[in-house]
Amino acid sequence: MKLVIQRVKEAKVTSEGKIVGQIGRGLFILLGVGKGDSVAQVDAVVQKCVDLRIMADSDGKMNLSVKDVNGEILV
Repeated sequence: MKLVIQRVKEAKVTSEGKIVGQIGRGLFILLGVGKGDSVAQVDAVVQKCVDLRIMADSDGKMNLSVKDVNGEILV
């Protein structure tokens, strides 16, 4: 399993000219899952992403999770 995580002010995914996913402030995640990856592994990675302290606090330091800022996630 591989992930690329990016903090975003906004993000969207289009397919054939139509928006199929869109978020405001939060995380944009590109996820690759292989045949050998289990549901338990996916659950663990999801929890890590939600708890990852990657969002800026009032001092501009990356000290908050996407949950803390009521952010959105697009995978």
